[in-house]
Amino acid sequence: MPGRRTSPSRRRPSRGAPLWSYLTALVGVPLIGVVVLSSVIVDTRRTEAASAARAEHAVQVTALLDEARRTTENEAVWALLLWAVDDPVTLTTTGLPVDQVAAQRPVLLGIQATYRAATDEALTGLASRRPGLAGSVREDLAELRRAGEQRTTGLHGLYLQYVSLSDRLMAVERRTATDAGAGGTPAATRAAIADAQLLAGYAQAASRQMPLYLGSMIDQEAGSLIGTRLGWETGWLTYTDARAQLDDLSDPATAARWRAFAATPAVVGLDAALDPAATPPGAVPSVSQIVSLALQRSARDTGTAELTGAAFRRAQLLAEEDADAATDRSTSTLVLAGVLVAVAGLGAVLLARTVGRSLGRLAAQASEVSEGSLVEVGTRGPREVRTVGAALGTAVGSLRRIQDQAQAVAEGDLTNVLLEEPLPGPLGAVVHASVQQIVASVRQREELQSALAHQAAHDPLTDLPNRAQALALTAAALNRARRSGEMVGLLFVDLDGFKAVNDGYGHACGDEVLREVARRLRGQLRGGDVVCRLGGDEFVVLVEPVDAEADLVELAERLIATVARPITAQGHRLTVGASVGVAVSRDAGTDADALFAEADTAAYRAKAHGRGRAEVFDDALRAQLTERSELERAIADGLRAGEFEVHYQPVVDVGTSTVAGYEALVRWNRPGHGVVPPDEFIPVAESSRLVCDLDRWVLGQATAQLAAWRAAAAGAADHVRIAVNLSGRNLTDRRVVDDVAAALERSGLPADRLVLEVTETVLVDDPVATEHLAALRRLGASIAIDDFGTGYTSIGQLRDLPVDTLKIDRSFVGSAEPGHDQLVALMIRAAHTFGLVVVAEGVEDVDQLGRLQVERCDLAQGWWFGRALPADQAGELLQGTSAAQVRL
Repeated sequence: MPGRRTSPSRRRPSRGAPLWSYLTALVGVPLIGVVVLSSVIVDTRRTEAASAARAEHAVQVTALLDEARRTTENEAVWALLLWAVDDPVTLTTTGLPVDQVAAQRPVLLGIQATYRAATDEALTGLASRRPGLAGSVREDLAELRRAGEQRTTGLHGLYLQYVSLSDRLMAVERRTATDAGAGGTPAATRAAIADAQLLAGYAQAASRQMPLYLGSMIDQEAGSLIGTRLGWETGWLTYTDARAQLDDLSDPATAARWRAFAATPAVVGLDAALDPAATPPGAVPSVSQIVSLALQRSARDTGTAELTGAAFRRAQLLAEEDADAATDRSTSTLVLAGVLVAVAGLGAVLLARTVGRSLGRLAAQASEVSEGSLVEVGTRGPREVRTVGAALGTAVGSLRRIQDQAQAVAEGDLTNVLLEEPLPGPLGAVVHASVQQIVASVRQREELQSALAHQAAHDPLTDLPNRAQALALTAAALNRARRSGEMVGLLFVDLDGFKAVNDGYGHACGDEVLREVARRLRGQLRGGDVVCRLGGDEFVVLVEPVDAEADLVELAERLIATVARPITAQGHRLTVGASVGVAVSRDAGTDADALFAEADTAAYRAKAHGRGRAEVFDDALRAQLTERSELERAIADGLRAGEFEVHYQPVVDVGTSTVAGYEALVRWNRPGHGVVPPDEFIPVAESSRLVCDLDRWVLGQATAQLAAWRAAAAGAADHVRIAVNLSGRNLTDRRVVDDVAAALERSGLPADRLVLEVTETVLVDDPVATEHLAALRRLGASIAIDDFGTGYTSIGQLRDLPVDTLKIDRSFVGSAEPGHDQLVALMIRAAHTFGLVVVAEGVEDVDQLGRLQVERCDLAQGWWFGRALPADQAGELLQGTSAAQVRL
């Protein structure tokens, strides 16, 4: 009614439903559906990821099983050979010469030890994934080894047990491969696993051919798997069937590598030798044929292992990619589900903004926070708003702590305690982990920079300062001495007899000796003195300050005495000595290079006077050093003045007695001195950068001369090659590849007509030189090892060296010592096995030539064919003159 007052209860606004009820009604049902659907999809993706991970694991185990099986098969071959070698009755049955075969027993023992070690290593790898199986196989293998060594079982039984062990591993391998390809494994991965299994089956069948072939020469009881021709023929059928199955390889790249490998001389030759159809019953190979077959089998086994390993790696890579893809799909699905849930939640927040100004202010503050302004967040308004505001305030507090940590990292304050404080919640944990990772990366980079700086200045073997650091330390000491007026001493320590250790006991033993020598030298010094390793077997000791020259001599004698004490390295009791050169800086004009040269010269005189002694650089040595410097200047002037010339020694084809090439040798006709012997000026050049200039000049002259001969001979000299020596110093020069390319371009000589000769030491000791050799081979030039047999290289290393030609040193070719003929023959056969051309140096009579012809040596040079000739006389040999007609 008009005029009637409304009661307060009517004016009171309705309280209304809380915010959560609206959000629940609007978002709850769809959100539940999204969560359920997302959970199902995520669970499916996780199942796929787990299946892919199991397949990846199975492929890895399959590869380990195949490696264990392969090494077991290899070990079996040498166990059977040793069993037969130790049984005179068996050897007599084969018809092989007992004495010759028995003489190979130490070699067979060494090879057996190598293959046993490979088997043990493979089982160790298998134990990381299948410890029970690896332990069982290791126990069976140990019992089998004892049975073979103690001869408690016959040849047939021994072979069957090895075969049983291999078949057992293959059976597990195939089951594991089947597991890897089961379930939802993609077709490409299953095909890659199948390819690897085909290659593994071929490898197993191939590895059994040699034992069955050799066993067929032994008359065993009827029904024996090994020891009968039937066993050999049956094994051959298995092998050919396994080989035929490789035509079904699915991967084109794997199939191409298989075809290339199958066409290699080792595989073709071995297949031809082991084919029963090519060997009549009762035929007995010679010892040399058996050795050749063993080398071919080793080459085939290495190639088969590489093919199988590549196939397993491909399968593993595909399995890893499958696992990564499944994981990515699972993660993407989880992220998408999270995004959907977040969108639904955001809708609820937007709806909640309609409740009033308080929620609007909160939204504005949230907007400022989202833009990077970490403002204070109010908590006024409905309880829902207060709850959200409190949560936002907590998030802002966390962001402030994140900001503080990021600021500390940006300022480089990695020791700030804020960086160690964890942040709340999952996001905080992720952010904190990221900050910790950044801090760790920065610290790791700083540590790496420090480590690299240390490595650049220190010898990796002994951790002593290296040559560059030694020069820097000496220069700094001389600068201090100029200011203080004190003397600085330098002791050059050159080990005596170290090469014999390397040659007799190997590089590993030599390295241990060098480390012990370094430790002993450090133990004899004062606190401020420094010992450095220059390289090889050379050390220097920097002494600062020096009171008297006699103190340096006394220190040198102590160093000689401590080095001379016996050293135990790898179970050997060894003795090396030391020759020490002493140099003292007495004036301000001495620099580091000069002081090094003086100490080096004094050490050289100590060696020349009997070794194991100390010599002090004096006026006589200064005169020698001056003479050496003058000779260096004379060499440089002689190169500019045209005093050098190149002579050419013919290299003859042993089979046809025709000139196949030349070796270019430098000669120096020094005005006022006559012809200077090469052993007088070449060592001086090699001790400085002059040798690079000399090599570059000889290379240019030799390539131009052969190009001229080819042009004049109208095709008659197209087969001729020119060999040029490259020094170790030049081979490590970064310009050597460009120098060779420039010489070939200027002369127009095809690169395949150039042979570059290097020493064994360069190949073994310098990785930079090895890289340059590989680049020169890519250029088209051939690489030859000069004076083979006098350095560190073993015959077994030839396969892995970037070389094409092996030059046997004259000390072996012309030696009358017992066994050298056989050693030369072994070098020739081994080189031919690895596809190398063989040149015999220093042939001086017809008997030596005859032996080389019998052993099928390719090429030869020496005074029997001709000395090094001037270019005009050497060119005449290309006009149809035979090797017999060019002897001087």
